[in-house]
Amino acid sequence: MTTTSLPMARGSAKAFPGPRDNFLVGSLFDAWADPLSMFTRGANQYGDLVQYRFAWMRYFLVNDATAAHHVLIENAKAYHKSPNYQGLKVILGNGLLTSEGDLWRRQRKLAQPAFHRESLKSFVDSMVSATRDTVTRWDREVVAKGSFDVHAEMMRLTFRIVGQTLLGADLEADAKDFGAALNVGLKWANEYVESVVRVPPWVPTPNNVRFRRAQRTIEGVIGRVVAERKASSEPRVDLLGMLMGARDEATGEPMSDKLLMEELLTLTLAGHETTANALAFTFYLLSSHPDIARRASEEVASVLGGREPLLEDLAKMPFTKAVIEEALRLYPPAWVVERIALEADEVNGHSIPKGGIVGVSPYLMHRNPRYFDNPEGFDPERFMKPDANRPKLAYMPFGGGPRTCIGNAFAMMELLVIVPMLLQRFQLALVPGFKLELEPSVTLRPKAGIWMQARRVAGSC
Repeated sequence: MTTTSLPMARGSAKAFPGPRDNFLVGSLFDAWADPLSMFTRGANQYGDLVQYRFAWMRYFLVNDATAAHHVLIENAKAYHKSPNYQGLKVILGNGLLTSEGDLWRRQRKLAQPAFHRESLKSFVDSMVSATRDTVTRWDREVVAKGSFDVHAEMMRLTFRIVGQTLLGADLEADAKDFGAALNVGLKWANEYVESVVRVPPWVPTPNNVRFRRAQRTIEGVIGRVVAERKASSEPRVDLLGMLMGARDEATGEPMSDKLLMEELLTLTLAGHETTANALAFTFYLLSSHPDIARRASEEVASVLGGREPLLEDLAKMPFTKAVIEEALRLYPPAWVVERIALEADEVNGHSIPKGGIVGVSPYLMHRNPRYFDNPEGFDPERFMKPDANRPKLAYMPFGGGPRTCIGNAFAMMELLVIVPMLLQRFQLALVPGFKLELEPSVTLRPKAGIWMQARRVAGSC
C-alpha cells in the first residue's frame, strides 16, 4: 500500500501518512464497509496521524492526545463542526450539537444552568423512581423471558428519565414509537452523510419518506410536551422551564419557538440515546467478566444495604464508577468527533490544509497503548487512582474543549443510579452464543442489540 502526499500547510511541516487504495474513490468503500476496522488498521500501520481520501474529501485521523488538544482546545477557533454533521442538522436543526458561532454560544449559555450541580441534585429522585419502575416491570415480565435486548430496555428507561427531568413529562407511553423513529432517523443521517451524491430530504424516495415519517413522530412528541407546558400555569424547575423563561441579554427576547424545539430535540435525543448505549455496553462487559461484576455488586450492597441510592451515596461507590468509566473507555458513545479546518494548520509537525476534515476518535484514543496498558482489556482498576502521566484528552468519552458534552455530569449521575439499582436486584448474563457487533453510526451502538437473560439476586425480593 502506498502513501499519499498533500501540500504542506506552512514551513517544513510534513504530510500525514496514509493509504491510497482506489484512484477514484480512495478509501470510501472501506469506510462504508467498516470505519472502525479501517481506522484501526490505519493507526496500526501508519501511526497516530493518518490521512485518507474519501472521493474528493480529505480526511485526517488524529489518534494523539496532543494533536487532539490543539484541534479541540488550543486552536478551536480555527475549526468548525464537520459538514458530516449535516445529516443530524436535518433532524435537529440548529441545536447545541450542530450550531456554530454566536448562536451556539448564546444557546449554550441559556441551557447551562439546567446542568449545574444544584440543578442536577433535583434530578436524582426522578432517576431513582424511573429505575424502580423498570425493576418492578423486569420482576414481572423480563425475568420470565428466555432473553431480552438490554439495549432496547435501556433506551426505554433513559428516554423516560429525560422526559421527567428535562421536559417534566412522563413519556413512557411514547418510548416504543419514539425509539423506532430515532433508529430510522439516525440510520438516515448516517447514510445521508456517507452518500457521494446526497439526495435532498424533500425528494420522495422510499428512504426519505420513511425518514420524514420518523421525523414527524419525534417532533410530534416534543411539540406536544411544549404545547402542554405553555397551556399550564404550573411552574416547573426543569430544562424546558428554564429555556422557556430565558431571555436574550441584549434584546430581552425569549427563545423563538423554532429554536426551543431544536434545542429540546437535541437534548432529548442526545440525552437518552448515548446514555442507553453506555449502559448496554456496561452490562455487556460485566456479564463477560463475572469477577468484576461480583466486586461491583458487593460494593453496592455494602453502601446501600438493599435500599435505593441517595445523592450522597453516589460518591461512595468508586469501583462501580470505575466500571462505568472503563466501559466508556472501551465503547465511547461518541466514537469520533469531527471538525473542518477553516484555515491551513499544523499538528505535531504535520500539515492540515484548509477545508480538511479532522477526525478525533475517542474509540481509537482510548485503545492507544501509549496511554493505556492492556488497552483491549476490561480493567476498571485503572480508574481507581488517577494517572498523572496520561495526557488530558487521552480519555475523552464526552468530547473535549468548549464543545464538551453539556450533559456529561447528568449522564454520569444517571449511570451511577441505574447500574447499582439493577445490580442490586438482577444478575445479567449474555445468552449462549451471543456475539457483539458494533454499529459505528452517528453514535457507537450495538448493531443487533445485546441479548441477555436476567435472574433475580438471592434475597433481593
